[in-house]
Amino acid sequence: MEELYDQYRALLFTLAYQLTGSVADAEDVVQDVFFKVYDARLEHLEEPKAYLCKMVTNRCLNLQKSARKKKEVYVGPWLPEPIRTPESETIEMTVVRRDLLSYAMLVLLERLTPTERAVFVLREALGFPYSEIAELLDKQEANCRKLMSRAKSKIGLSEEGAVLTEAVDSKWVSHFLASLEQGDIDHVLSLLTEDVMFIADGGGKVTAFKRPVQMRNQVARVLLKGFEDIAFYFQEKVHFEIVPLNGEAGIIVRAGNEIVAVFLLQSRGGKVASIYAVRNPDKFTRV
Repeated sequence: MEELYDQYRALLFTLAYQLTGSVADAEDVVQDVFFKVYDARLEHLEEPKAYLCKMVTNRCLNLQKSARKKKEVYVGPWLPEPIRTPESETIEMTVVRRDLLSYAMLVLLERLTPTERAVFVLREALGFPYSEIAELLDKQEANCRKLMSRAKSKIGLSEEGAVLTEAVDSKWVSHFLASLEQGDIDHVLSLLTEDVMFIADGGGKVTAFKRPVQMRNQVARVLLKGFEDIAFYFQEKVHFEIVPLNGEAGIIVRAGNEIVAVFLLQSRGGKVASIYAVRNPDKFTRV
């Protein structure tokens, strides 16, 4: 069991995290699965990987049912929980396609039904063949292919799998922060796409916009005003730290030793297309 845990923990955590968007839920699912199979005679199983992935997937599908109800009464937009990823390659980073680990992709996955999401993650992110996905989900292979096509359509992904947005690197993020610090609205506007969107998740626990902010004039003003307000509100030195989050450059905002916000950016054509601001303190556990 210890050997199986060491071999598959990273894979199972990645699967659970992409299915739920929650670090806490993913960790609980993996621990729960290994606890339940502790006494199972896995040596008689021809493929423990498939067995464990099926257990994780089923557990996550059950979780998603209750999670959807919670999201319906959640105050403001719900964003996935960001996770800090090491700069060097690790097992967690090698078992998935980098573009499908991105935060923007996690946000897009929220458009899918739990079953569509499971098919998409198993196929696109983890590379499972449709025959294995069908067995894991107790469905026909043809049905899984249809679910996959429907999932791609919902998230705006081409049949070739091209991701429409790009992650930004630390150098670009540093440049973006510098433009905000200078307070030059024209420069900030030049860094945003026409249809840029700003989404904030406060969960009703801290101040945050309850609806997405769209169009670059409004987003630019929100960013500049927010930059000023953070420093004024906390009345102490505010520090912006550029760190790897979800395999890309993200921003952690600290007031003293307290994390007050986490920002992740996605670009398109060299300009910022999406800005995700996580302010709910419950979602800072792994950043």
